Amino acid sequence: MDRPRSDDRPDHRTEIRDFLASRRAKITPEQAGLPTSGRRRVPGLRREEVAVLAGVSTEWYTRLEKGHISGVSEDVLAAVAQALRLGEDERTYLFDLARAARPTRRTPSRRKDVPVPPRIQWLLDSITMSAAFVRNGRLDVTAHNPLARALHAPMFDSPTTDKRGRANFGRYHFLDASSQDFFVDWDAGAAATVALLRAEAGREPHDRALRELIGELSTLSADFRTLWAAHDVRIRHDGIKRLQHPEVGLLELTYQSVDLPVSQRAVHDLSLYTAEPGSTSEERLNLLASLAATRSRAAEPTDRLG
Repeated sequence: MDRPRSDDRPDHRTEIRDFLASRRAKITPEQAGLPTSGRRRVPGLRREEVAVLAGVSTEWYTRLEKGHISGVSEDVLAAVAQALRLGEDERTYLFDLARAARPTRRTPSRRKDVPVPPRIQWLLDSITMSAAFVRNGRLDVTAHNPLARALHAPMFDSPTTDKRGRANFGRYHFLDASSQDFFVDWDAGAAATVALLRAEAGREPHDRALRELIGELSTLSADFRTLWAAHDVRIRHDGIKRLQHPEVGLLELTYQSVDLPVSQRAVHDLSLYTAEPGSTSEERLNLLASLAATRSRAAEPTDRLG
């Protein structure tokens, strides 16, 4: 498994090699429309078969898979992506790796945390019947409305929160055993969490905090190490989430994440969790919203009337 290096200079060659090799292993000759004969010693396609499909020489593709991606044109990368049948997220990840591998004359600056502006918190607070929160690329929850706090109470109350009290989906998933009770479909959620972090690592290779998070999870969680080695990539996150909430019981919610243009320096998204109208989950989510609103009012200062 390709564990991150401890400094700010990621090993692009290792990441490129392992990603391309893992995608090549997933495609059979039959899927690629290639003839097969005899016993094959490797799963999926051979390097020379990918080269034929991409319209490049075997020597050239071999160099690419060894990590020599700097200077490769976008047209050639697109041909390789097509030959390997990469999905949209995987294709974006490959291009991100190529961009990160290009030589630069100056030391890349480290990405700094960007605070969520007050207008975003006002927006979140105005959403009362859906759980809404803002998440950065490292999967830290940087802002939330009361219902999101109540919905993810086990995560916010977990010892895996940072010193500022921020919850992180990665740490909670893999470093708190209670997450397996809270997330009904824990395996699917864990795989999505790792794939999101993999995409962010390609997008922001010089983010030291991200690499430290990945290193921490790799060291402390065998499940994370296994999923990280699969090199799966995910940029968009939406679908159905089932949660076993300690106060209101089983919830089946629809969730959707959209890009939030908070800053050009960092990626944030706005996530919304809601229930199907008329369902039992809607009744339970409404109950949780009522409980969250009551607690929020109780926590407000009592000296506003002067």
